[in-house]
This record gives sequence, structure tokens and C-alpha cells, in this order.
Amino acid sequence: MSAPSPDQSPGLTPTGTIASPADRRRVVFATVIGTTVEWYDFFIYAFAAATVFAALFFEPMGEEFAQIVSFFSVGVSFLFRPLGAFLAGHFGDKIGRRPMLVLTLLLMGAATTLVGLLPTHAAIGVWAPILLIFLRVVQGISAGGEWGGAVLMAVEHAPKKKRGLFGASPQIGVPIGLLLASMVLAVVEAIFPGVPAGSDIPLADTAFGQWGWRIPFLLSIVLIGVGYWVRRRVEESPVFEEIAERKAETRMPIVKLLRHHLLLVVVAALVFAGNNAVGYMTTGGYVQHYATDPKGPLQLDPGPVFWIVAVSGVTWLVFTWFGGWLSDKIGRRNTYIVGWISLFIGVFLLFPLTNIGTLWSLLAALVILTVGLGLTYGPQAALYAELFPASIRFSGVSISYALGAVLGGAFSPLIAQAIFQATGSTMGITWYLAGVVVLAFIATLLLRDRTGIPLDPEHEEEQARGQIYGMKRA
Repeated sequence: MSAPSPDQSPGLTPTGTIASPADRRRVVFATVIGTTVEWYDFFIYAFAAATVFAALFFEPMGEEFAQIVSFFSVGVSFLFRPLGAFLAGHFGDKIGRRPMLVLTLLLMGAATTLVGLLPTHAAIGVWAPILLIFLRVVQGISAGGEWGGAVLMAVEHAPKKKRGLFGASPQIGVPIGLLLASMVLAVVEAIFPGVPAGSDIPLADTAFGQWGWRIPFLLSIVLIGVGYWVRRRVEESPVFEEIAERKAETRMPIVKLLRHHLLLVVVAALVFAGNNAVGYMTTGGYVQHYATDPKGPLQLDPGPVFWIVAVSGVTWLVFTWFGGWLSDKIGRRNTYIVGWISLFIGVFLLFPLTNIGTLWSLLAALVILTVGLGLTYGPQAALYAELFPASIRFSGVSISYALGAVLGGAFSPLIAQAIFQATGSTMGITWYLAGVVVLAFIATLLLRDRTGIPLDPEHEEEQARGQIYGMKRA
């Protein structure tokens, strides 16, 4: 027998299943911890690609080209995110959200740990970059499947009027992962120094280059253990349980999604592309490389720069949480509009402030940028969940997210590096980022605000049409 509607009690899930405060806290904690671990692993690789991989794995390609290829290895994982999204989406809609969360966590952790054990080019030649890129591909497959499961566990357990806030819980795992990765790298670099600014000492001859860089990767083992234990204790999503009880699982969710909702997937992906392209200036390691390059225009010490990125992770976390909360009050679409305006301003201030060349100006640039990043990331989980019918929701949110990551962040560090090397100026990078933000803003305006609509299987048809302006309503 079904319980009263969620509108009648804030303690009920969308399906009418009573969720105790302890159950909800467990879900929130599990999604935060899990996504934090996943993105710590992901960012550690990106930071290493910005600072050490060019010299240790791609050196024979020449100094400048090696750095571009190193950034390419960051982006190549994004090309495999859609594969992870397809697989996790299909099985997440067929067998449940929770099994996919556990599997993606273990897959990411194994790949990260193996990167920390990988011999360099000096030891095994061409096999070193080949194996490195292979492990990055595995990370991409895992990341592609992780996000959809985490956000649906949070949003589908949430009371109707708090989906934005609950959906922000896995979202803040990204800035926490950034914060944690930056702090670990700062501590390791302080204990095992790398190349001093302006020095010609080969990275391989420093303590950081010899084996210090491996420590953050190997620490992933501990984090994976914690994340696995937490996620195993979480109950399955009540929405999926209702789907299973009704025998309403879609036989081929991917086929149904692409046949009936392809345009929606593309528009939703473009919304995320704007946030991802700008966010990967730091999470993809470009700003760190630009600020610390011993032969670059700024030549700041790596340790303090890592700490500054860590501080920006804190402000990104705060505004991500605030963005989720605000979207419950004024709607997802309105929150995004405020966020895009803030992010547009942040993009035009990023490099002028950074190029002042002080640690304080870099901190100001990144903190201002995180305001818009948070406001356009916090509401995303709830926005995506409310766009797709329950039986194909895992596939819909995962593939939209993965495609948006490919279109936005996949190669933004590489593009930024190529623009700077070609022009010697950061102005071209600013216009590139501003263009992606404008495109995402337009995509947001195309979507109807569906804040608070029912998420359960009884309302499949209500969610099946009318998400985009110009499309026929249900």
C-alpha cells in the first residue's frame, strides 16, 4: 500500500516510501564520499599531467609537444566516458543504481593505484605512455558511469521540495576531490621538492620526479576502502525499487532514450559543457601548469599554487551547495541564469588577475571563478533527474553528462595550451571559454523549468515530452 504523497510530508521519498532522517543522512554521506574518492583519483591524474607526465612519460616528443600530448591524455578519458555512461546507464536502469556505484568506485581506484606503480619512459620505453593512457581510459569509463548513479541515489531518495539540496551532495564531491587532491600534492611537493622556478634541473633528478608524485596515486587505496564500505551500506533507490516491483524496467533503455529523447540529451549536454570547459581550467590542470611552468611567464612555486587551488575548492564547494539549495527556492533554470552571468564575469577576470603574477591575484581569480562554477553545478543533479522518465533516467542523466564532458572539458586544457603556444597570449583562451559559456546559456533557455515534478513511474508520460521549448507538451 502506498504512503501519502511527498507533498504531505517532507519525510517521504518521491515514491511514497518513508525515508528516515538516518536513511537520508546515509545516502547523502555515501554519495559525497563516493564522488569525492572518484574525483580525487581523476584530479590527481590531471594535476600530474600538468606537472610531471610530460617529462617522465612523453619526453621524446619534445618539450612543447610533450606537454600538449600530456594534456591530451587527460582529455582522452572523456572520449570513453560515453561508453561508461552507456554501460552503467543500461545496467543501472536494469539491475539498480547501487551495484553500479560500487563497481565504478572499484574500477576507478584500481586504475589510479596502478598509475602510481607504473614505470616511466626511461625504464620501459614506449610501453610507459601506452599503459598510462590505457589506465586513463579505464578512469574515463568509470567516471562516465559514476555520476549518474550517485546523483540518482541522492535525488530519488530526496523529499520533493529538497531535490536540489540533496542533488548537490554528490556534486560537492567534485570540489572536495579537488581540495583533497590539491592538499595532498602540496604536502608531498613540500616534502619531496620538484624543479625550482627558473631552474634547468631535469624533473627526473628531483625527489618529486623520482617517486614523490606516486604517493597521491597510491593513497587512493585507503580512500577506495572507505568509499566501498560506505556505499555497500546504502539502500537501493526507492524509485528503482518501485520500477522493479511494477516490472516496469525498460528492456533496452539506451535505445528508448536515443529514439525518443535524443534532442533533449544534446541540449542537456550543452548545458553541462559550459560549466565543464571552464572548470577544467583548474581541474584539468591548465592553470596550475600556466602558473608554475619554470619557463612560463609567471614561474610561481608549485606548493603555494596547489594550496590556492585547494582554497578555491572550498569556495567551489560552498557555492555548489548554495546553488542546489537556491534551485529549490527559485527554480533550476533561474539559478542557472544567475550562474551563467557570474561565470561569464569570472572567465573575463581569470587571466587578467592571474597575469598580475602574485599568489593573491591568482587566489582572487580562482575564487571569483568558483562562484559561477558552483551556481551552474549545484542544481545539475536535480535538473537532469527531472528531465528524464524513471525507467530510462540513469541512461539519460549519465549519457547527457558524459556527452557534455566530451564537448566541454575533454580537451579544454589542451585547447588552452595550443592557443597560448600559438598566440603567446591568454586572450584567445578567454574568448574560447566565454563562447562555450554563452552556448550553455542558450541551451539553458531552451529547457523548461520542471522543478518539483513527480519522479515516480506513475508519471512517465508527464516526463516523456515537453522538456524543450517548442516541443509538444504531454
